[in-house]
Amino acid sequence: MAVFNDVIEILGSVLQLADAAKKLNDNSPLLGAIPEFDSMAVVSIITALEDRFGFVVDDDEIDAAVFETVGSLVAFVERKLQAS
Repeated sequence: MAVFNDVIEILGSVLQLADAAKKLNDNSPLLGAIPEFDSMAVVSIITALEDRFGFVVDDDEIDAAVFETVGSLVAFVERKLQAS
């Protein structure tokens, strides 16, 4: 649950969604569903995740499926944490 909360906090901060981010759940769509979620936001979110969790994301690890939903993003972060 801590990873989920941290990811929600990062999404809220990067996308400047504040209170709206608190309503997100595992099934909440991201890419294509939130106007603020553009290519620059993806880069900013990756950077924030790397800073917060202390891992490095390689270019070949990123595809649209990672950013499909909040749950898919959280699962990606959890996999990265297990690998490090």
